[in-house]
Amino acid sequence: MSLRYKRNIIHVKEEEQQVIKDFPILIGGCGIGSYIAECLLRMGFENLIIIDGDLVELTNLNRQNYVAGDIGVNKAIALKERLVAINPDAKITAYPEFLNKGNLYSLDLNCKVAINALDFSSDIPFLFDEYMAQKNIPVIHPYNLGWAGFLTVITPDSRNLRSLNVEHQAFDVNVGKYIVDRLQEKSIDTEWLEDFLLEYGKIAMDSPPPQLSLGLYLLSGMVCHIVFNIATDKVIKVFPESYYLSLK
Repeated sequence: MSLRYKRNIIHVKEEEQQVIKDFPILIGGCGIGSYIAECLLRMGFENLIIIDGDLVELTNLNRQNYVAGDIGVNKAIALKERLVAINPDAKITAYPEFLNKGNLYSLDLNCKVAINALDFSSDIPFLFDEYMAQKNIPVIHPYNLGWAGFLTVITPDSRNLRSLNVEHQAFDVNVGKYIVDRLQEKSIDTEWLEDFLLEYGKIAMDSPPPQLSLGLYLLSGMVCHIVFNIATDKVIKVFPESYYLSLK
């Protein structure tokens, strides 16, 4: 095993380390995707495609993987620089642009797993899932709940997020209600999350969901674990099943 990953031993078999090295992963959205990318890279996933047209802002620094000097810089470019600084030998492909109905089908987005961390301010996240389903590629949907992390996996054979009940104009609130329902089915206390959704629902049309760095750290580990399981042919749960980790 490479010296870089020597401390992965026991947790990751040597043959698994070789498998994940060249396993291509697409990360759509470099907000939530920023720490996910670093977690994947440090574990040994060295073939990452990242895409985002957004610029780093001061308000991102409470949780995303950027520093003050990145403010005003494209997120995909700033993130690539950080990842290459960690591992100069890694293959990091950065597209500094927003996904849209045109470039979604023209960019070289060849991967074996896609991570959908795109904003639900348009139908692009849904089109992203559908495009990946056509290519038989599983898509991980991660959600930073502040004090918790939640994710679900969409596959060509599973239901997709268009099947969620749409009660609120802000799709993030509908996802939150779906999460509450899933947790309650497992007898997990959701009072804190319900209180959050009630307050967020009042401002959701004018404000993106409030998030904490803590939730993103939890979420990054969860996503990395699921990507590892997919890459090494282990069993995973798919939508409407889900994964949840909370400190509340």
